[in-house]
Order: sequence, then C-alpha cells, then structure tokens
Amino acid sequence: MSVTSVHRHFRAITTMTPLQFQKLVRLHAARSRLLAGPGDVAAVGFAGGYESDSQFSGEYRRLFGLPPGRHAARYTESGDTQAAGV
Repeated sequence: MSVTSVHRHFRAITTMTPLQFQKLVRLHAARSRLLAGPGDVAAVGFAGGYESDSQFSGEYRRLFGLPPGRHAARYTESGDTQAAGV
C-alpha cells in the first residue's frame, strides 16, 4: 500500500491526517501529565515532543481552551476530575 493510500484510508476512518492524529494524542498525553500532579509545563511539553514552549502552549490552548499552566492550576484548585474531563 502506498503512503498516499494509507493517508487517504486513515483520513476516511479518523477524519484527520496522521499528523493531526499524532498531535491530538500527544496533547492528550500532555494534559494527563499536567493534571496528574504538579510539574513544569515546559517539561511536559518537551516530553510530549514539542521543542518550543510557545508552540506547545498555543496548540494546547486551541484544543482545550486554556493555556496548559492555567488549566493545571484550575484543576488543582477545584480537585474535580469531571471538570477536567479526565
């Protein structure tokens, strides 16, 4: 199967490209790390494959509606796993 064919079939099944899917998985993993306990936001982004803090923060904000630091702080304050969507 060619690369183009794999991409076409992947998109038909997931409605996103493999790169978009990978980004989504990385951001959800980073969110889980952030909400699991106190930690450095930059380190979480780096562990998720981001080389730039601003790129990680921007993509995180676009997906979840809040910057990663504020999201983690809000979760810590409330202590509510349902509000965080975990």
